This record gives sequence, structure tokens and C-alpha cells, in this order.
Amino acid sequence: MNKTEKNALVAELSENFGRASIALISEYQGLTAGESDEMRRKLRAISGEFRVAKNTLVRRAIKDTSFAALDSHLGGPVGLILSYADPVELAKTVSSLKDLGAKFKLRGGVLDGRPLTAEEINALAELPPREVIFAQLLGLLQAPATRLARLLNEPGSALARLVDAIGRERGAAAPAAAAEA
Repeated sequence: MNKTEKNALVAELSENFGRASIALISEYQGLTAGESDEMRRKLRAISGEFRVAKNTLVRRAIKDTSFAALDSHLGGPVGLILSYADPVELAKTVSSLKDLGAKFKLRGGVLDGRPLTAEEINALAELPPREVIFAQLLGLLQAPATRLARLLNEPGSALARLVDAIGRERGAAAPAAAAEA
């Protein structure tokens, strides 16, 4: 690989890091071509990608970016996993790759400039889907308004129940009075 190819690869990696929402570093030794293709297909399905590049070139690409914390995880043959969409979906997909066993291990990652350990990435994978979180948040936001509406409706409802009870009582008393007469 000559200098212009290296510079082009660093520029491409820098552009990819600029678009990425999360980046992970993994070990991938011993993966067969089929397993690697299957992993790449799963990652592409969620707007992610698996890249292999020299550690020095990755270090140049992440220098002075929010992904600079990845530097501590580089060394030896490592794979770079980037996601351009939902970080939780990437974490779930990567966690589903545990069936590869010792062939695929997470070293760590970076999310929004914050370094992540492999345990934190697994915890991220256990979060509910984005839609469920939004629904829970919406429920929390609507709960005070719902309680207020019930509170404001209660005096009118109580009055209506009272009038209904009086009407039933008088309605039941009228046939009894007619039967006595």
C-alpha cells in the first residue's frame, strides 16, 4: 500500500467516523469467510459496517475526533464496527454474534465521545427498542394531564351520580305510593 492509498483510506475512515453514531473495536481471529459475510450482512441491515484497517491508519483517522478514546483498544488484529443509525440496534446485533464464541470478542467502543467497555455495550443491548422507550416517555408525559382531567371532571361526575341516585329513589317511591293509593 503506497502513501496515496494510505492517505485515501485515512480520509475515507475520517469521513466514516464523522457520520458514525457509535464505533466499536472487536477481535475477529478465526472467522471463516462465511461467518464474516454473515456478520457484515447483519451489520449492513442496520446501517452499520465492519472494517479492517491497520491500527496506525485508524489512529490517524480518529485523532482529534470524539472517537479518540478508541486508541486504547487498538493493537493486534482488530475489526472496526461503525453504525450510522441507532446505537442500541448495533449493540443488539453485535450481542447476537455471541454464537461465534471465541472467534469474535468486543474490546470496547465509543458512543457520543464517551468510552464504553464490553459490559456497557452488552447493557446497551438489553435496552428496550427506541419505539418502546418513546411510548414510555409519552405515557409519563401524559400521566399528569390525565390525572388533572380526572380531577376536574370529578365534581361534575359526582353531581351527576347524585342526581341519578335521587331520580332512581324518587322513581322507585312513585310506583310504591301509587300502589298504596
